[in-house]
Amino acid sequence: MKCRVCREPAVIDIRRHNANFCSDHFMRYCRDQATKTIKEFEMAHQGDRLLVAVSGGKDSLALWDILLELGWDVDGLYVGLGIGDYSDVSGDYVRSFFEAFAEPRGAKLIEVDLRATHGYDVPTASVATGRTPCSACGLSKRHLFDAAARDGAYDVLLTGHNLDDEAAVLYGNVMRWQVDYLARQRPMLAAGNGFPKKAKPLVRLSERETAAYCVLRGIDYQVDECPMAVGNRHLEYKNALGAAEEASPGMKQAFYFGYLREAVDLFATRPAPEGEAGEANTSLIPCDTCGSPTNGDPSGAATCAFCRLSQRSAAAEPVPVELLKTRRR
Repeated sequence: MKCRVCREPAVIDIRRHNANFCSDHFMRYCRDQATKTIKEFEMAHQGDRLLVAVSGGKDSLALWDILLELGWDVDGLYVGLGIGDYSDVSGDYVRSFFEAFAEPRGAKLIEVDLRATHGYDVPTASVATGRTPCSACGLSKRHLFDAAARDGAYDVLLTGHNLDDEAAVLYGNVMRWQVDYLARQRPMLAAGNGFPKKAKPLVRLSERETAAYCVLRGIDYQVDECPMAVGNRHLEYKNALGAAEEASPGMKQAFYFGYLREAVDLFATRPAPEGEAGEANTSLIPCDTCGSPTNGDPSGAATCAFCRLSQRSAAAEPVPVELLKTRRR
């Protein structure tokens, strides 16, 4: 197996492109794919200050490294979610990466601890509010990511979602015709209504490719899945699409980018779900508690979904992640 660029021995094959790469040209390929995506969707411009949300996993750490390699002014944001040992280990990976790869290149790491700043963690919020753990986690992260980007005056907030992630989300939204979410199924969302600009530069890279990038760069990352994700439909959708991709390489890329090309604009006027960016949401008002944009709550008060969740969760007794895992069996 030879590298398609230099004909030296290849270390990875990318079946959907019918291509093989050596280590150096594979890493160049990853950076080129990110650059292509940033330019095509106008995610950022030279001089912008970027903030990348890092979890300790391969995707977000690869993204931070790629952006630094490309010369962007990009800092990292880590949110401690209080998911037992999993969160402790994830934080350690983020700090290790920062010390070895980011700090020497002048980047900063912002850390936010959910329990220290808001008095609750994800397992407790799940039980206190009746939300699934992934729902409580997603709502909390979106709020804290947006707040950090606004408070730090960053021009763009970036996440490490890859092609597998986006294709699986699209698949689930189409299967259930979640048209409000289909309207937002874009790799870049413009700033507006108090929300920062958001972008996903890795949507042309697969999960396998971001893992290979980290291995070749010597980046250690959290391998284990979040223990709260057991039974999550997103993982089932990934597995289903993975089987289809194995049988027909390139299917996921054709599915996702075909949707962006042919269909996403058909849903453009749909309002975004509460607490998420969306140009169609023109009637948002500031939350009375935190100032974030909101539709208000069912009682008519100007209280955002995050503050409602935070108030109920902070008043509850802490729930160990082990207890929540037992309840879900």
